[in-house]
Amino acid sequence: MKLTFFKFFIKWIATNLSIPFWIVGHVHLTTNIYHDLHEILASMGMNIIVATGFWLEWKEKSSKKPKKS
Repeated sequence: MKLTFFKFFIKWIATNLSIPFWIVGHVHLTTNIYHDLHEILASMGMNIIVATGFWLEWKEKSSKKPKKS
């Protein structure tokens, strides 16, 4: 039960927040140089969450085989 909710939560974040994460991240990268370890870790964490959500969604979609007519 908890693992199912966790997977749903990660996929939800990846689906709904990936564009804002990457847009804000890229704008931030072009206007700021990372000097703070906290900023680097936060950026990496957000990208890892989004990548994990995409991977979970891909894994779910690819395991469903299309029905033959």
